[in-house]
Amino acid sequence: MTGGSGFMGRRLTAELVSRGHTVRVLVRAGSARKIAAGAQAVIGDALDKSSYAGVVAPADTFVHLVGVSHPSPSKAEQFRQIDAKSAMNAIAAASESGVKHFVYLSVAQPAPIMQAYIAVRAECEQALRASGLNATVLRPWYVLGPGRRWPLLLVPMYWMLELFPGTRESAQRLGLLTIDQMVAALVTAVEEPASGFRVLGVPEIRRAGQTRTI
Repeated sequence: MTGGSGFMGRRLTAELVSRGHTVRVLVRAGSARKIAAGAQAVIGDALDKSSYAGVVAPADTFVHLVGVSHPSPSKAEQFRQIDAKSAMNAIAAASESGVKHFVYLSVAQPAPIMQAYIAVRAECEQALRASGLNATVLRPWYVLGPGRRWPLLLVPMYWMLELFPGTRESAQRLGLLTIDQMVAALVTAVEEPASGFRVLGVPEIRRAGQTRTI
């Protein structure tokens, strides 16, 4: 797993460990203490494939969660230098190591804002599809969690938009998710690997959260 020391990664790692999975998390030197208890630290740099490609195997699934924190339109260059570069490295490393399944955290698309962010994630999805790896791509829009509650103020607006046929699909595609729903969907992706290329949008992520308790 890359990004395993972050907002979503720590929670996912802890849940997978509790379910009996062996989880190895890529971290930079000195950051091993940031990962969840029970996981194994792999020292390397997500932006330098040579620093970790040789130790990806043995692994059944590669989970890639690296991304610029708190995305905003002002971070377009960071999306290219961090999100895109780390994903391309991860896809190549997984392919070279014979990984059977790749889980990629993307973003809901299309959307009226955050075009640079969406463009980078779409390019990474295309590269993943072209790699031939069995893959699950998750496309959340905004994930609610500690320190990330303000969009709850928008819930009444979402309810209204979902009432009307002309706005229903976009309101569902760009809907809000909780961190528990995301972790549940990621666990499902790991434990029920795709055969081919599978995309889970917000509605599918919500359904995974309903069927699996975290």
